[in-house]
Amino acid sequence: MGFIKEFKEFAAQGSVIDLAVGVVIGGAFGKIVTSLVDDIITPAILSPALKAIHAEELEKLVIPGTAIKYGNFISASISFIVVAFALFLLIKGINQLKKPKKVEEEAPAAPSQEELLAEIRDLLKNK
Repeated sequence: MGFIKEFKEFAAQGSVIDLAVGVVIGGAFGKIVTSLVDDIITPAILSPALKAIHAEELEKLVIPGTAIKYGNFISASISFIVVAFALFLLIKGINQLKKPKKVEEEAPAAPSQEELLAEIRDLLKNK
């Protein structure tokens, strides 16, 4: 029974739950970025450039006589760059939304116990 209890405590820790939420949100964000690349960037920006070099479909670019599909690699590389840039912009925006923490001025150091006792002694002597 100890093993199950130990596993339950591990699974209920905040870090495990945070990780699970991060994975789910990351998957959803990945779909958004994939749609951005496939449905917006490629048709708007890449298609004219690909038509200019007579390579309308990157995925079909292969080295003649081989099974090496370098077009898939180029497509995946472009997707990675767009994902990295989108994440950069997202994180930059989140960081700007965070309010900078106010640096509190440190209070002057309180006198030590010996200093307080010395002051009391001096006050008593003066009376």
